[in-house]
Amino acid sequence: MSRKNYYDVIIIGAGSVGVPAALAMARRDVKVLVIDKFPSQGQGSNKTAIGGIRATHSDPAKIRICKRTLEIVSTWEKKYGHNIDWKKGGYVFVAYRKKEEKILKDLLKIQHKYGLNIDWYGKNDLLEIIPDLNSEGLIGGTFSPDDGHCSTILAGHAYYDAAKKAGCEFHFNERAEEIEVRNGGISSVKTDKNTYTTDVVLNAAGAWAKSVGKMVGIDIPVNPDSHEGGITEQVAEFLGPMVVDLRPAPGSESFYYFQLESGQIAFCITPDPRIWGFDRNETSIFLPMVSTRLVGLMPRLSNLRVRRTWRGLYPMTPDGSPLVGWAKKAKGFLLAAGMCGQGFMLGPGLGELLARMVTEDKLNPDDEEVLEVLSPYREFKGGEALK
Repeated sequence: MSRKNYYDVIIIGAGSVGVPAALAMARRDVKVLVIDKFPSQGQGSNKTAIGGIRATHSDPAKIRICKRTLEIVSTWEKKYGHNIDWKKGGYVFVAYRKKEEKILKDLLKIQHKYGLNIDWYGKNDLLEIIPDLNSEGLIGGTFSPDDGHCSTILAGHAYYDAAKKAGCEFHFNERAEEIEVRNGGISSVKTDKNTYTTDVVLNAAGAWAKSVGKMVGIDIPVNPDSHEGGITEQVAEFLGPMVVDLRPAPGSESFYYFQLESGQIAFCITPDPRIWGFDRNETSIFLPMVSTRLVGLMPRLSNLRVRRTWRGLYPMTPDGSPLVGWAKKAKGFLLAAGMCGQGFMLGPGLGELLARMVTEDKLNPDDEEVLEVLSPYREFKGGEALK
């Protein structure tokens, strides 16, 4: 007997993870409802991402997931017709100190083990790839040519459009208020507008994942951290890869930038100390701080004019890696939380894994390895080496 307003899966959050997951599930004939308190998809943290997508990580879970994401985005326009401004420019992690040189070279072992196309390049060879890098003190760096970037706005709309065509239902301007658990399992979701019955709830609420977890009595260790980014005017193409500098500086732990297909330079920092909370207002200290880093690493950027800056939220976990898995306390409650600012690059590949978790009795060994690494019940020790 059918239940009133029944859905196989209800997803809370129409962002970098929720929309690709809805798409992947709908393609497996799952009846999906996506609920979001914002007026349209991607209005949480997705629209504040700068669009980098890399499989160049330090753990096998993110490597596997992002390798699949790269396959999806690099073929998206050909398969589905949406232009998402995909560019396979690669990523370069630079080393100006022995510390970063050791980190990057040590990571090559695991990156090669999982099939990544990445290598170390000495100073002269790296300057062949990016001639405008500051050569003073440069030791070298790693280059992964298969990584790249695309427009977060265009990609978000593409996934959303495809999900709707696949049969997903989206309810915007609707806030989840209560998740009912009966006999140890998910029973229904109550919003400010209606009540829906379901057996599965996917928590893809990004920076707001903790509050969703509280609805089923689970304390999810995800806390938002404010990051600022910016974009310059358009100039002729001169830069292929995303450039990442892991060195700390006053006010920032690391920073990164790249040139969009449009010719603009997009840039962002990792603040130090962290800025915890939900504040998304830009600050007066960001631009002077990041400008010093940008010009120091690439002097030719000194005359570029910045068009705008913004601030977004990184949903952080204690060790810098996501929480993915079924909750033990409430059967049918599925976590895909704490993407730590990498939801855009993880989302498409992770969405397919989440769909397999919902529809398949037995997962493949690669999936099992990913879920073991990202288990919400793991010990939080160490941390992501390539933030």
